[in-house]
Amino acid sequence: MADPILDRDSLPEALALAAAEAQRYVATVDRAHVRPPGPGAPAEALAGALPSEGAGSLAALRELIDAAEEGATRSTGPRFFHFVMGGGTPAALAADWLTSALDQIAFNWVSSPFAMRLEQISLDWLKELFGLPAHWSGVLTTGATTANFTGLAAARRWWGLEQGVDVEDAGFSGLPPVPVLAGGYVHASALKALAMLGIGRGQVQVFAADGTGRLDDHALGRALTDRAGPAIVIATAGDVNAGGFDPLAPLADLAEEHRAWLHVDAAFGLFAAVSPQTRDLVDGIERAHSVAVDGHKWLNVPYDCAAAFVHDAGLHEGAFTTSAAYLGGDDADRPTFSSLAPEMSRRARSLPVWATLRAYGRDGYRAMVERHLGLARRLAEQVDAARDLERLADVPLNVVCFRYRPAGVADDRLDELNRRLGHAVLDDGRVYFGTTVYDGKVAFRPAIVNWRTGTADVDLIVPTVLELSSSLG
Repeated sequence: MADPILDRDSLPEALALAAAEAQRYVATVDRAHVRPPGPGAPAEALAGALPSEGAGSLAALRELIDAAEEGATRSTGPRFFHFVMGGGTPAALAADWLTSALDQIAFNWVSSPFAMRLEQISLDWLKELFGLPAHWSGVLTTGATTANFTGLAAARRWWGLEQGVDVEDAGFSGLPPVPVLAGGYVHASALKALAMLGIGRGQVQVFAADGTGRLDDHALGRALTDRAGPAIVIATAGDVNAGGFDPLAPLADLAEEHRAWLHVDAAFGLFAAVSPQTRDLVDGIERAHSVAVDGHKWLNVPYDCAAAFVHDAGLHEGAFTTSAAYLGGDDADRPTFSSLAPEMSRRARSLPVWATLRAYGRDGYRAMVERHLGLARRLAEQVDAARDLERLADVPLNVVCFRYRPAGVADDRLDELNRRLGHAVLDDGRVYFGTTVYDGKVAFRPAIVNWRTGTADVDLIVPTVLELSSSLG
């Protein structure tokens, strides 16, 4: 096969093949092992030198499908409890297919009025869902890292202007280090964003009251008082280890009192706002200055998708705006979303976001979140009832943190034993979650966030862990 134009007539058959294989995949994902044996091996069949003569679309797709059938992790399935990863709801998945077919460039109004307007609507709906102020600026991004980057970039701009400097134009030269304060829940994605912004992950002062990461807000408040200058405070809503929350309302009070920017990393924890059962966990979120949330977690849209919200539209745009003669400009009611996020070339992520919100609405998401909350409590009860398991933390949301602790095993052997058990769980593949370190202890932290997950899926966790533990010796 030479020039792709010669393959044009194969397009309908190629799309039909992909659709058929995708339907077969999702029809079996509920009962499939999460990670197939030898997961890296099938991809090796696709390696080799770049071919001079192509095989054509149908042959290439067939090779790809065969390798994926053997090697793809079933991360969209109901028993993938690792990393707080959702799947794709029926509406979101179908809309994501449509996104690829339409291939809209979500840069500005000229590139796609449809994508621009739909992103506006989708962001407005998300603000309604989460109880964020309607006037806030927002943008869809690739994930929590870029959403944190976006919010913290606006914070950086604010901090620079407080110093009388436009840092996007002039840089940091001659300025003091940017002070950043956080609790022990601060996530690696926020630290990575600070590194990329030139602020530096090493600038973060962490105020933890104990080994779990719980915030020492009194110590943080004293540090703000002693500093007496503009600073950035990072709060976490939904700690990845156990689902813990920093106290947002007291932090908002401190930020207001001490002239600080409050950024909230709420990658999955912002969904606590959806249910009255957990709404109090994010009380005060509307007083933050910027908020980051993932879409490919509890919203259950396909990878990759997140959102960043900023209370001041001018600071938000000022952190990312760019121009060139050929790009043109837009009116105030016709935003250039590429001037609100790192990417200029942007996929139209609004299609699956809008579709899933339109399909299931506020009540549908509340029902799903509350179903997952109930499943997390059910799992916690099963852990508590198991003689050789020890739950290490409360379950405020959807993450259950526990470890294997059999009688007669010395404490200094437990970490190594749990690491081995964690590898066994991943290799077994019936359920899927890895290890973490919580309060100095190696532990498991399955997170219930996939729209497909039901009682039978969660009920596999404890029996599988206990079965595999018996073979460790």
